[in-house]
Amino acid sequence: MNVVILAAGQGKRMHSDLPKVLHPLAGKPLLGHVLDTARAIGATKICVVYGHGGEKVRGALDAPDLTWALQEPQLGTGHAVLQAMPQFAAVSPAPTLQTLVLYGDVPLIRAATLQRLIDAAGSGSLALLTAHLENPQGYGRIVRVDGAVTRIVEEKDADDAERAIREINTGILVAPTAALARWLPMLGNRNVQGEYYLTDIVALAVAEGMPVVTAHPDGPWETEGVNSKLQLAALERVHQRTIAERLMEAGVTLADPARIDVRGELKCGRDVAIDVNCVFEGRVELADNVLIGANCVLKNCRIGSGTRIAPFCHIEDAVVGADNIIGPYARLRPGTELGTGVHIGNFVEVKNSTIADSSKANHLAYIGDATIGRRVNVGAGTITCNYDGANKHRTVIEDDVFIGSDTQLVAPVTVGRGATIGAGTTLSKDAPPDQLTVSRAKQASIPGWKRPVKKKG
Repeated sequence: MNVVILAAGQGKRMHSDLPKVLHPLAGKPLLGHVLDTARAIGATKICVVYGHGGEKVRGALDAPDLTWALQEPQLGTGHAVLQAMPQFAAVSPAPTLQTLVLYGDVPLIRAATLQRLIDAAGSGSLALLTAHLENPQGYGRIVRVDGAVTRIVEEKDADDAERAIREINTGILVAPTAALARWLPMLGNRNVQGEYYLTDIVALAVAEGMPVVTAHPDGPWETEGVNSKLQLAALERVHQRTIAERLMEAGVTLADPARIDVRGELKCGRDVAIDVNCVFEGRVELADNVLIGANCVLKNCRIGSGTRIAPFCHIEDAVVGADNIIGPYARLRPGTELGTGVHIGNFVEVKNSTIADSSKANHLAYIGDATIGRRVNVGAGTITCNYDGANKHRTVIEDDVFIGSDTQLVAPVTVGRGATIGAGTTLSKDAPPDQLTVSRAKQASIPGWKRPVKKKG
Protein backbone atom coordinates (compact mmCIF):
# COMPACT_ATOMS: atom_id res chain seq x y z
CA MET A 1 0.00 0.00 0.00
CA ASN A 2 1.35 3.38 -1.07
CA VAL A 3 -0.05 6.42 0.72
CA VAL A 4 -0.24 9.97 -0.62
CA ILE A 5 -1.07 12.67 1.90
CA LEU A 6 -2.13 16.00 0.41
CA ALA A 7 -0.82 18.80 2.62
CA ALA A 8 -0.09 21.71 0.28
CA GLY A 9 -3.02 23.98 1.13
CA GLN A 10 -2.46 27.46 2.49
CA GLY A 11 -5.35 27.54 4.95
CA LYS A 12 -6.26 31.20 4.52
CA ARG A 13 -9.24 30.89 6.85
CA MET A 14 -6.96 29.93 9.73
CA HIS A 15 -5.61 33.52 9.70
CA SER A 16 -2.22 32.30 10.84
CA ASP A 17 1.40 32.24 9.71
CA LEU A 18 1.58 28.61 10.84
CA PRO A 19 0.87 26.17 7.98
CA LYS A 20 -2.59 24.71 8.39
CA VAL A 21 -1.45 21.10 8.75
CA LEU A 22 0.83 22.07 11.66
CA HIS A 23 -1.97 23.45 13.81
CA PRO A 24 -2.29 21.17 16.86
CA LEU A 25 -5.16 18.89 17.72
CA ALA A 26 -4.73 17.16 21.08
CA GLY A 27 -1.20 18.51 21.21
CA LYS A 28 -0.15 16.97 17.88
CA PRO A 29 -0.07 18.60 14.41
CA LEU A 30 -3.03 17.73 12.20
CA LEU A 31 -0.65 16.10 9.73
CA GLY A 32 0.94 14.12 12.57
CA HIS A 33 -2.38 12.40 13.25
CA VAL A 34 -2.71 11.43 9.59
CA LEU A 35 0.85 10.13 9.44
CA ASP A 36 0.28 7.95 12.51
CA THR A 37 -2.83 6.46 10.90
CA ALA A 38 -0.98 5.79 7.65
CA ARG A 39 1.72 3.97 9.57
CA ALA A 40 -0.90 2.00 11.50
CA ILE A 41 -2.22 0.40 8.30
CA GLY A 42 1.27 -0.71 7.28
CA ALA A 43 1.98 1.64 4.37
CA THR A 44 4.80 0.54 2.07
CA LYS A 45 5.70 4.11 1.24
CA ILE A 46 4.28 7.44 2.38
CA CYS A 47 4.61 10.57 0.26
CA VAL A 48 3.55 13.96 1.63
CA VAL A 49 2.65 16.54 -1.02
CA TYR A 50 3.54 19.92 0.44
CA GLY A 51 3.36 23.53 -0.72
CA HIS A 52 2.61 26.55 1.46
CA GLY A 53 4.98 26.70 4.41
CA GLY A 54 6.65 23.58 3.10
CA GLU A 55 9.96 23.88 4.88
CA LYS A 56 8.21 24.38 8.21
CA VAL A 57 6.12 21.28 7.55
CA ARG A 58 9.13 19.17 6.60
CA GLY A 59 11.16 20.49 9.51
CA ALA A 60 8.44 19.61 11.99
CA LEU A 61 7.53 16.13 10.77
CA ASP A 62 10.25 14.74 8.50
CA ALA A 63 11.13 11.11 9.23
CA PRO A 64 13.09 8.33 7.50
CA ASP A 65 9.91 6.58 6.32
CA LEU A 66 8.61 9.66 4.48
CA THR A 67 9.18 11.09 1.03
CA TRP A 68 8.14 14.58 0.00
CA ALA A 69 6.81 16.08 -3.22
CA LEU A 70 6.49 19.82 -3.82
CA GLN A 71 3.31 21.09 -5.47
CA GLU A 72 4.03 24.51 -6.89
CA PRO A 73 1.75 26.04 -8.02
CA GLN A 74 -1.33 24.40 -6.47
CA LEU A 75 -3.55 23.37 -9.38
CA GLY A 76 -5.98 21.00 -7.68
CA THR A 77 -6.09 17.59 -6.05
CA GLY A 78 -5.39 15.66 -9.25
CA HIS A 79 -2.33 17.79 -9.91
CA ALA A 80 -1.22 17.24 -6.30
CA VAL A 81 -1.36 13.44 -6.51
CA LEU A 82 0.47 13.60 -9.86
CA GLN A 83 3.45 15.20 -8.08
CA ALA A 84 3.73 12.16 -5.81
CA MET A 85 3.65 9.47 -8.48
CA PRO A 86 7.40 9.58 -9.33
CA GLN A 87 8.10 8.68 -5.69
CA PHE A 88 6.32 5.35 -6.19
CA ALA A 89 7.90 4.40 -9.50
CA ALA A 90 10.64 2.30 -7.92
CA VAL A 91 8.55 0.65 -5.20
CA SER A 92 7.08 -2.27 -7.08
CA PRO A 93 5.76 -2.88 -10.59
CA ALA A 94 3.14 -5.32 -9.22
CA PRO A 95 -0.25 -4.60 -10.79
CA THR A 96 -1.98 -5.26 -7.44
CA LEU A 97 -0.13 -2.44 -5.64
CA GLN A 98 -2.67 0.09 -4.43
CA THR A 99 -2.37 3.79 -3.57
CA LEU A 100 -4.38 5.38 -0.77
CA VAL A 101 -5.02 9.13 -0.90
CA LEU A 102 -5.41 10.97 2.42
CA TYR A 103 -5.54 14.61 3.47
CA GLY A 104 -3.28 16.35 5.95
CA ASP A 105 -6.13 18.43 7.36
CA VAL A 106 -8.46 15.46 8.01
CA PRO A 107 -6.96 14.25 11.30
CA LEU A 108 -9.55 11.89 12.78
CA ILE A 109 -9.82 9.25 10.05
CA ARG A 110 -9.53 5.87 11.74
CA ALA A 111 -7.29 3.02 10.68
CA ALA A 112 -10.24 0.59 10.88
CA THR A 113 -12.20 2.72 8.41
CA LEU A 114 -9.28 2.85 6.01
CA GLN A 115 -8.80 -0.90 6.27
CA ARG A 116 -12.46 -1.35 5.35
CA LEU A 117 -11.89 0.84 2.29
CA ILE A 118 -8.76 -1.09 1.34
CA ASP A 119 -10.59 -4.40 1.67
CA ALA A 120 -13.41 -3.07 -0.52
CA ALA A 121 -10.89 -2.10 -3.21
CA GLY A 122 -9.39 -5.58 -3.34
CA SER A 123 -6.74 -5.89 -6.03
CA GLY A 124 -8.39 -4.26 -9.03
CA SER A 125 -11.11 -1.77 -8.08
CA LEU A 126 -11.30 1.93 -7.43
CA ALA A 127 -12.70 2.41 -3.92
CA LEU A 128 -14.20 5.66 -2.66
CA LEU A 129 -14.92 6.58 0.94
CA THR A 130 -18.35 8.21 0.85
CA ALA A 131 -20.82 9.41 3.48
CA HIS A 132 -24.51 10.29 3.60
CA LEU A 133 -25.17 13.74 5.05
CA GLU A 134 -28.41 15.52 5.85
CA ASN A 135 -26.76 18.73 4.69
CA PRO A 136 -24.26 17.96 1.92
CA GLN A 137 -23.54 21.58 1.09
CA GLY A 138 -19.98 22.19 -0.02
CA TYR A 139 -19.18 18.57 -0.92
CA GLY A 140 -18.86 16.80 -4.23
CA ARG A 141 -21.78 14.44 -4.91
CA ILE A 142 -21.65 10.75 -5.82
CA VAL A 143 -23.61 10.21 -9.04
CA ARG A 144 -25.00 6.71 -9.47
CA VAL A 145 -26.89 5.02 -12.30
CA ASP A 146 -28.80 1.89 -11.33
CA GLY A 147 -26.84 1.86 -8.08
CA ALA A 148 -23.42 1.94 -9.74
CA VAL A 149 -21.09 4.91 -9.26
CA THR A 150 -20.53 6.66 -12.56
CA ARG A 151 -18.87 9.94 -11.60
CA ILE A 152 -18.39 12.62 -8.95
CA VAL A 153 -19.60 16.15 -9.53
CA GLU A 154 -18.25 19.08 -7.51
CA GLU A 155 -20.94 21.30 -6.02
CA LYS A 156 -19.89 24.34 -8.02
CA ASP A 157 -20.31 22.35 -11.22
CA ALA A 158 -23.52 20.53 -10.19
CA ASP A 159 -27.05 21.20 -11.39
CA ASP A 160 -30.07 21.29 -9.07
CA ALA A 161 -30.75 17.58 -9.34
CA GLU A 162 -27.15 16.71 -8.53
CA ARG A 163 -27.09 19.12 -5.59
CA ALA A 164 -30.04 17.21 -4.12
CA ILE A 165 -27.88 14.08 -3.81
CA ARG A 166 -26.93 13.40 -0.17
CA GLU A 167 -24.15 10.88 -0.73
CA ILE A 168 -20.93 12.88 -0.72
CA ASN A 169 -17.34 12.31 -1.67
CA THR A 170 -14.93 12.55 1.26
CA GLY A 171 -11.93 12.70 -1.05
CA ILE A 172 -10.31 9.62 0.46
CA LEU A 173 -9.86 6.82 -2.06
CA VAL A 174 -7.88 3.74 -2.97
CA ALA A 175 -6.84 3.10 -6.56
CA PRO A 176 -4.51 0.68 -8.36
CA THR A 177 -1.18 2.50 -8.57
CA ALA A 178 -0.61 1.63 -12.22
CA ALA A 179 -4.09 2.86 -13.19
CA LEU A 180 -3.62 6.05 -11.17
CA ALA A 181 -0.38 6.78 -13.00
CA ARG A 182 -2.23 6.28 -16.27
CA TRP A 183 -5.25 8.43 -15.40
CA LEU A 184 -3.67 11.48 -13.79
CA PRO A 185 -2.03 12.89 -16.96
CA MET A 186 -5.40 12.57 -18.71
CA LEU A 187 -7.22 14.94 -16.33
CA GLY A 188 -8.52 18.24 -17.67
CA ASN A 189 -9.32 21.51 -15.95
CA ARG A 190 -12.50 22.57 -17.75
CA ASN A 191 -14.46 23.43 -14.63
CA VAL A 192 -15.46 26.47 -12.61
CA GLN A 193 -12.26 26.34 -10.52
CA GLY A 194 -9.94 25.74 -13.46
CA GLU A 195 -8.30 22.94 -11.47
CA TYR A 196 -7.39 19.32 -12.10
CA TYR A 197 -9.81 17.35 -9.95
CA LEU A 198 -8.77 13.96 -8.61
CA THR A 199 -12.46 13.04 -8.60
CA ASP A 200 -12.46 12.96 -12.41
CA ILE A 201 -10.61 9.62 -12.31
CA VAL A 202 -13.96 8.02 -11.45
CA ALA A 203 -15.31 8.66 -14.93
CA LEU A 204 -12.04 7.36 -16.42
CA ALA A 205 -12.29 4.16 -14.38
CA VAL A 206 -15.91 3.66 -15.50
CA ALA A 207 -14.88 4.19 -19.11
CA GLU A 208 -12.26 1.44 -18.74
CA GLY A 209 -14.77 -0.92 -17.14
CA MET A 210 -13.00 -0.92 -13.78
CA PRO A 211 -15.38 -1.51 -10.83
CA VAL A 212 -15.97 1.54 -8.64
CA VAL A 213 -16.92 0.52 -5.10
CA THR A 214 -17.60 2.47 -1.92
CA ALA A 215 -17.12 2.16 1.83
CA HIS A 216 -18.35 4.40 4.63
CA PRO A 217 -16.88 5.80 7.87
CA ASP A 218 -18.42 4.99 11.25
CA GLY A 219 -19.14 8.66 11.86
CA PRO A 220 -19.06 11.82 9.73
CA TRP A 221 -16.48 13.40 12.05
CA GLU A 222 -13.88 10.95 10.71
CA THR A 223 -13.78 12.72 7.36
CA GLU A 224 -14.27 16.31 8.46
CA GLY A 225 -11.45 18.64 7.48
CA VAL A 226 -10.06 21.70 9.22
CA ASN A 227 -10.30 25.01 7.39
CA SER A 228 -10.81 27.39 10.32
CA LYS A 229 -10.10 27.72 14.02
CA LEU A 230 -13.79 27.04 14.64
CA GLN A 231 -13.62 23.69 12.84
CA LEU A 232 -10.37 22.87 14.64
CA ALA A 233 -12.01 23.48 18.02
CA ALA A 234 -15.02 21.36 17.05
CA LEU A 235 -12.83 18.39 16.08
CA GLU A 236 -10.79 18.82 19.27
CA ARG A 237 -13.93 18.28 21.32
CA VAL A 238 -14.95 15.29 19.23
CA HIS A 239 -11.52 13.75 19.71
CA GLN A 240 -11.43 14.44 23.44
CA ARG A 241 -14.90 13.00 23.90
CA THR A 242 -13.77 9.81 22.16
CA ILE A 243 -10.77 9.56 24.50
CA ALA A 244 -12.97 10.22 27.54
CA GLU A 245 -15.41 7.50 26.55
CA ARG A 246 -12.56 5.05 26.06
CA LEU A 247 -11.19 5.87 29.52
CA MET A 248 -14.58 5.46 31.19
CA GLU A 249 -15.19 2.15 29.40
CA ALA A 250 -11.88 0.98 30.89
CA GLY A 251 -13.09 1.91 34.40
CA VAL A 252 -11.72 5.42 34.92
CA THR A 253 -14.02 7.81 36.81
CA LEU A 254 -14.26 11.22 35.13
CA ALA A 255 -16.12 13.94 37.00
CA ASP A 256 -17.14 15.41 33.63
CA PRO A 257 -16.09 13.73 30.35
CA ALA A 258 -16.53 17.06 28.56
CA ARG A 259 -13.81 18.67 30.69
CA ILE A 260 -10.66 16.63 30.16
CA ASP A 261 -7.86 17.11 27.62
CA VAL A 262 -5.48 14.30 26.72
CA ARG A 263 -2.67 15.57 24.50
CA GLY A 264 -0.68 12.40 24.23
CA GLU A 265 -1.09 9.00 25.89
CA LEU A 266 -2.83 8.50 29.23
CA LYS A 267 -2.56 5.05 30.81
CA CYS A 268 -4.68 4.37 33.90
CA GLY A 269 -4.89 1.55 36.41
CA ARG A 270 -7.96 0.45 38.36
CA ASP A 271 -10.13 2.85 40.35
CA VAL A 272 -8.52 6.01 39.02
CA ALA A 273 -10.59 9.19 39.45
CA ILE A 274 -9.99 12.46 37.58
CA ASP A 275 -11.75 15.71 38.44
CA VAL A 276 -12.61 18.47 35.95
CA ASN A 277 -10.35 20.60 33.74
CA CYS A 278 -7.28 18.36 33.90
CA VAL A 279 -4.72 18.31 31.06
CA PHE A 280 -2.49 15.32 30.32
CA GLU A 281 0.42 15.84 27.92
CA GLY A 282 2.97 13.43 26.51
CA ARG A 283 2.97 10.02 28.21
CA VAL A 284 1.29 9.91 31.61
CA GLU A 285 0.79 6.78 33.72
CA LEU A 286 -1.59 6.70 36.68
CA ALA A 287 -1.40 3.57 38.81
CA ASP A 288 -4.29 2.01 40.78
CA ASN A 289 -6.37 4.19 43.11
CA VAL A 290 -4.83 7.48 42.00
CA LEU A 291 -6.99 10.57 42.50
CA ILE A 292 -6.36 13.70 40.42
CA GLY A 293 -7.95 16.92 41.64
CA ALA A 294 -9.40 19.64 39.49
CA ASN A 295 -7.34 21.91 37.22
CA CYS A 296 -4.13 19.86 37.25
CA VAL A 297 -1.60 19.64 34.40
CA LEU A 298 0.45 16.43 34.15
CA LYS A 299 3.12 15.95 31.49
CA ASN A 300 5.39 12.93 30.92
CA CYS A 301 5.09 11.57 34.43
CA ARG A 302 4.31 8.43 36.44
CA ILE A 303 2.09 8.56 39.50
CA GLY A 304 2.24 5.65 41.96
CA SER A 305 -0.71 3.77 43.42
CA GLY A 306 -2.82 5.44 46.06
CA THR A 307 -1.37 8.90 45.45
CA ARG A 308 -3.65 11.91 45.73
CA ILE A 309 -2.96 14.98 43.62
CA ALA A 310 -4.89 17.95 45.02
CA PRO A 311 -6.22 20.69 42.71
CA PHE A 312 -4.06 23.13 40.73
CA CYS A 313 -0.86 21.06 40.63
CA HIS A 314 1.65 21.03 37.75
CA ILE A 315 3.77 17.90 37.34
CA GLU A 316 6.26 17.51 34.47
CA ASP A 317 8.89 14.84 33.72
CA ALA A 318 8.60 13.49 37.24
CA VAL A 319 8.18 10.15 39.00
CA VAL A 320 5.84 10.16 42.00
CA GLY A 321 5.80 7.12 44.26
CA ALA A 322 2.92 5.38 45.98
CA ASP A 323 0.69 6.93 48.65
CA ASN A 324 1.96 10.48 48.16
CA ILE A 325 -0.08 13.57 48.93
CA ILE A 326 0.68 16.38 46.49
CA GLY A 327 -0.66 19.92 46.56
CA PRO A 328 -2.78 21.86 46.23
CA TYR A 329 -0.79 24.33 44.12
CA ALA A 330 2.36 22.20 44.06
CA ARG A 331 4.80 22.14 41.17
CA LEU A 332 7.02 19.16 40.40
CA ARG A 333 9.51 20.07 37.68
CA PRO A 334 11.68 17.81 35.50
CA GLY A 335 13.96 15.42 37.33
CA THR A 336 11.80 15.09 40.43
CA GLU A 337 11.59 11.61 41.97
CA LEU A 338 9.48 11.03 45.07
CA GLY A 339 9.48 7.88 47.20
CA THR A 340 6.56 6.35 49.10
CA GLY A 341 4.41 8.37 51.48
CA VAL A 342 5.92 11.73 50.57
CA HIS A 343 3.96 14.95 51.24
CA ILE A 344 4.49 17.96 48.98
CA GLY A 345 2.19 20.75 50.08
CA ASN A 346 0.83 24.04 48.83
CA PHE A 347 3.18 26.35 46.95
CA VAL A 348 6.09 23.92 47.12
CA GLU A 349 8.30 23.63 44.04
CA VAL A 350 10.63 20.66 43.49
CA LYS A 351 13.15 20.47 40.64
CA ASN A 352 15.78 17.84 39.77
CA SER A 353 15.59 16.35 43.24
CA THR A 354 14.96 13.01 44.91
CA ILE A 355 12.91 12.84 48.08
CA ALA A 356 12.86 9.50 49.89
CA ASP A 357 10.06 7.75 51.77
CA SER A 358 7.94 9.56 54.38
CA SER A 359 9.57 12.96 53.94
CA LYS A 360 7.50 16.13 53.96
CA ALA A 361 7.67 19.66 52.59
CA ASN A 362 4.22 20.96 53.36
CA HIS A 363 4.39 24.72 52.85
CA LEU A 364 5.98 27.40 50.70
CA ALA A 365 9.35 25.84 49.88
CA TYR A 366 11.77 25.53 46.96
CA ILE A 367 13.73 22.29 46.65
CA GLY A 368 16.11 22.30 43.69
CA ASP A 369 19.06 20.02 42.88
CA ALA A 370 18.70 18.21 46.18
CA THR A 371 18.93 14.67 47.53
CA ILE A 372 16.65 14.25 50.54
CA GLY A 373 16.56 11.13 52.67
CA ARG A 374 13.80 9.38 54.60
CA ARG A 375 11.58 10.96 57.26
CA VAL A 376 12.87 14.48 56.63
CA ASN A 377 10.74 17.47 57.58
CA VAL A 378 11.30 20.58 55.47
CA GLY A 379 9.85 23.62 57.20
CA ALA A 380 7.84 26.41 55.63
CA GLY A 381 9.82 28.98 53.67
CA THR A 382 12.86 26.73 53.18
CA ILE A 383 15.00 27.33 50.09
CA THR A 384 17.84 25.30 48.61
CA CYS A 385 20.09 28.02 47.16
CA ASN A 386 21.33 25.88 44.27
CA TYR A 387 22.47 28.53 41.77
CA ASP A 388 25.50 30.80 42.25
CA GLY A 389 24.84 32.83 39.13
CA ALA A 390 26.87 30.56 36.87
CA ASN A 391 26.57 26.95 38.04
CA LYS A 392 24.10 24.70 39.86
CA HIS A 393 25.15 22.95 43.07
CA ARG A 394 23.60 20.11 45.03
CA THR A 395 22.19 19.95 48.54
CA VAL A 396 22.21 16.64 50.44
CA ILE A 397 19.89 16.13 53.40
CA GLU A 398 20.27 12.78 55.08
CA ASP A 399 17.64 10.68 56.88
CA ASP A 400 15.65 11.95 59.90
CA VAL A 401 16.64 15.61 59.50
CA PHE A 402 14.41 18.43 60.74
CA ILE A 403 14.74 21.69 58.77
CA GLY A 404 13.21 24.66 60.61
CA SER A 405 11.14 27.29 58.87
CA ASP A 406 12.69 30.08 56.81
CA THR A 407 15.97 28.23 56.29
CA GLN A 408 18.34 28.84 53.39
CA LEU A 409 20.63 25.96 52.43
CA VAL A 410 23.49 27.42 50.39
CA ALA A 411 24.71 24.62 48.13
CA PRO A 412 26.90 22.70 47.96
CA VAL A 413 26.07 21.66 51.48
CA THR A 414 25.25 18.46 53.40
CA VAL A 415 23.01 18.09 56.42
CA GLY A 416 23.99 15.00 58.43
CA ARG A 417 21.64 12.27 59.56
CA GLY A 418 19.36 13.23 62.44
CA ALA A 419 20.44 16.89 62.43
CA THR A 420 18.14 19.75 63.35
CA ILE A 421 18.44 23.12 61.64
CA GLY A 422 16.97 25.97 63.64
CA ALA A 423 14.42 28.27 62.09
CA GLY A 424 15.86 31.26 60.24
CA THR A 425 19.24 29.64 59.65
CA THR A 426 21.38 30.38 56.61
CA LEU A 427 23.44 27.22 56.27
CA SER A 428 26.61 27.72 54.23
CA LYS A 429 28.67 24.89 55.79
CA ASP A 430 27.89 21.23 56.35
CA ALA A 431 25.76 20.53 59.42
CA PRO A 432 26.96 17.59 61.54
CA PRO A 433 24.62 14.68 62.29
CA ASP A 434 22.49 14.55 65.43
CA GLN A 435 23.19 18.15 66.42
CA LEU A 436 21.31 21.45 66.40
CA THR A 437 22.75 23.95 63.96
CA VAL A 438 21.51 27.52 64.05
CA SER A 439 22.73 30.84 62.71
CA ARG A 440 20.90 33.99 63.78
CA ALA A 441 21.69 37.58 64.61
CA LYS A 442 21.36 38.31 68.31
CA GLN A 443 17.90 39.67 69.13
CA ALA A 444 17.86 43.13 70.63
CA SER A 445 15.16 45.57 71.80
CA ILE A 446 15.93 49.33 71.78
CA PRO A 447 14.18 51.34 74.52
CA GLY A 448 12.78 54.70 73.47
CA TRP A 449 12.96 54.01 69.72
CA LYS A 450 10.41 55.93 67.68
CA ARG A 451 8.99 54.87 64.38
CA PRO A 452 9.64 57.50 61.65
CA VAL A 453 6.70 59.75 60.82
CA LYS A 454 5.93 60.83 57.27
CA LYS A 455 6.72 64.49 56.71
CA LYS A 456 3.84 66.77 55.81
CA GLY A 457 3.83 68.74 52.57
